[in-house]
Amino acid sequence: MAGYFQLKQSASGQYMFNLKAGNHETILTSQLYSSKAAAEGGIESVRKNAADDANFERKTASDGSPYFVLNSAANGQTVGKSEMYQSAAAMENGIASVKTNAGDASVKEA
Repeated sequence: MAGYFQLKQSASGQYMFNLKAGNHETILTSQLYSSKAAAEGGIESVRKNAADDANFERKTASDGSPYFVLNSAANGQTVGKSEMYQSAAAMENGIASVKTNAGDASVKEA
């Protein structure tokens, strides 16, 4: 099963999306956007930037958990953030999953 973007509106009226793998696990979460159109632009940015490994920034949380952010090549802004992982290898698998799923993922509204 292919991955997909889940686009939803928050209780505050803002929009956000999750990139889900084929098994429905969330592999990337966006920031909040003021409009649906802006969130859709964020989805396009993920599609465009996920193919290039240089756009992934590998980080470590204060508790030592590895995670990553996906940045836009155009302006360097973060377009999505991963969950916290148990190991660097698991984080690398998450990055690989974003690369595999983002390019042709459909959009589903929640």
